Amino acid sequence: MPYNILILGAAYGSLLASKMLFGGHKIHHVCLPAEADLINAEGFRVRLPVKGRTEPVLLDSRKLPGKVTASGAAGVNPADFDLIGLAMQEPQYGSPGVRELLDAVARSRVPCMSIMNMPPLPYVKRIPGLDYAALTSAFTDASVWDNFDPECLTLCSPDPQAVRPPDEQVNVLMVTLPTNFKVAKFGNEKGNAILRQLEQDIDGVRFDPGDGTKIELPVKLRVHDSIFVPLAKWSMLLAGNYRCVTPDGMRTAQEAVHSDIETSRSVYNFVRDLCIKLGAASSDLVPFEKYAAAAQSLSRPASAARALQNGALNIERVDRLVQLIAKQKGMSLAAIDAGVAMVDARLAANRLKAKQS
Repeated sequence: MPYNILILGAAYGSLLASKMLFGGHKIHHVCLPAEADLINAEGFRVRLPVKGRTEPVLLDSRKLPGKVTASGAAGVNPADFDLIGLAMQEPQYGSPGVRELLDAVARSRVPCMSIMNMPPLPYVKRIPGLDYAALTSAFTDASVWDNFDPECLTLCSPDPQAVRPPDEQVNVLMVTLPTNFKVAKFGNEKGNAILRQLEQDIDGVRFDPGDGTKIELPVKLRVHDSIFVPLAKWSMLLAGNYRCVTPDGMRTAQEAVHSDIETSRSVYNFVRDLCIKLGAASSDLVPFEKYAAAAQSLSRPASAARALQNGALNIERVDRLVQLIAKQKGMSLAAIDAGVAMVDARLAANRLKAKQS
């Protein structure tokens, strides 16, 4: 059965959308007006590397079985959809128009799947035993999540890496690390039935790249019983992504991880131990060695570092969230504290510069 799926965001969100379209589903992106006009006129393109092929496979949304449309936030009714994906950066949900739409999403009780690095606060509330009010300072504006039912919201770990090529139109996405999306089950069966159908649809895809062959494509959707599986990304973010941030600039994720491998290992395993203390099983998480091997191919600075370099006034603060949760569990690590302080300082400098200009 085809689903109507709403995705807030059209950059990274187009990667998962491209896989869903193979199942004949209808996807509607909420994005900026120029992006919406381009998607409505030309669809979107995703370049996907496939093992054994020298050139990436091009997925053109116009040639896939489903249908994609796009618009701004105004006039979108969440109740018209079967599933809603959140694929914007966390600070964007407080912006005019998006904030109101997000609140309508919350009130609709339509199953909602976040594809952010930063887990929405209602998802964090599915982790037992925390002082949730003490975590709000990690969010740009925690009040935007007030009306969500945690049972209707789940988290999908955005493990695949992708970028918009700077010399191409904004409807083009290039995948640089074609790993799988890992989503935790909802707290209700209605949403889980949709996730299982999407998982099957994507598993069944066999694509003809234009030479008459039928090939299996990477980037699957994997549904997990444990709410802790998507949190495996936390170790990666703190050992790699946030350590791309330097006092006055940025470095690649490969450099962040491998220039001081022992510090990277200590940060990674600290966060891994924290997740286990919260209730994760070792099998829910990813060993450091596997991540370090993948990081060898991460030749760009992470999005948080790029945003700071470009003068961002707010970024997703998974680093601070992890620090605050660890504090509640009586845990701390000097390298993490130093990293959080560095991001704080870079944000303060950006805000001062914006105020003076």
